[in-house]
Amino acid sequence: MAGAIRSASVVLKNKFSPLNTHNSCIWSKKKPFICKMSTSDSPNLTHTITLPNNNSEPVRILAQPGVSSSDFWNAIDSSLFKQWLHNLQSETGILADGTLALKQVLIQGVDMFGKRIGFLKFKADIYDKETGNKVPGIVFARGPAVTVLILLESDGETYAVLTEQARVPVGRIILELPAGMLDDDEGDFVGTAVREVEEETGIKLNIEDMVDLTAFLDSSTGCRFIPSPGGCDEEISIFLYRGHVDKEIITQLQGKETGLRDHGELIKVRAVPYKKLWRTTGDAKVLAAIALFEMATKEGLLPPSPT
Repeated sequence: MAGAIRSASVVLKNKFSPLNTHNSCIWSKKKPFICKMSTSDSPNLTHTITLPNNNSEPVRILAQPGVSSSDFWNAIDSSLFKQWLHNLQSETGILADGTLALKQVLIQGVDMFGKRIGFLKFKADIYDKETGNKVPGIVFARGPAVTVLILLESDGETYAVLTEQARVPVGRIILELPAGMLDDDEGDFVGTAVREVEEETGIKLNIEDMVDLTAFLDSSTGCRFIPSPGGCDEEISIFLYRGHVDKEIITQLQGKETGLRDHGELIKVRAVPYKKLWRTTGDAKVLAAIALFEMATKEGLLPPSPT
């Protein structure tokens, strides 16, 4: 079977303080939190930080009833929350021009993925300084993710490799691009993309042949695809992989069961003709990948396809 594949190969097979302690912290780029510790007899889970772009106004962080002490401090110390604070103060951030102010954050829920926070839900009270009007601020934080548009050419036809999964939030079986969340804070987007593809499809990709389609976006965008900014912080890097395979590989991929079963991933692989891809699924990752691929092709931005 190894001879059947030229460019792709297929495998068949320190928290902060205890409960009664308040911290006053200053956020800075070099040291995200500079903390001054003070004790308190109050049983409430509260925390205070100061952001430079917030006119030195203290920001109160509270825990919603039911949120445990460990979850509260893990949330504050998480990369998800720190990245959100960083985004607020970035060049295009909400607090950048000084017209808006962050007053309070209510930590509402934490879902742990092993020892790290997978999902974080909180409510931010951000106000227009002039009018006093509140900006909608319910946040579902899940952090950065990656996805890959895999295009395999076989006998003159180009196929896109999709995964078929049960997606409980929408209550439906969805065809989508192989994708996954970054598991750490190292920012290894391309490595994560390659690993997720192998886990979800069984296809081993060469990192050298990966093309970051989102890198073609204007730098002001952060060079990431943002699918649902009204409620979620997720930013996705979309990669392209092109390869050539024999027809038998396309046949073997159809309906192949993959995924990490012990993580509840019940995945089937589907190979869809690329010319039909745009109307095959409503997956936002698919539609964004098509748009980026077609425009990058039109403007001659893509490197030569691997042979």
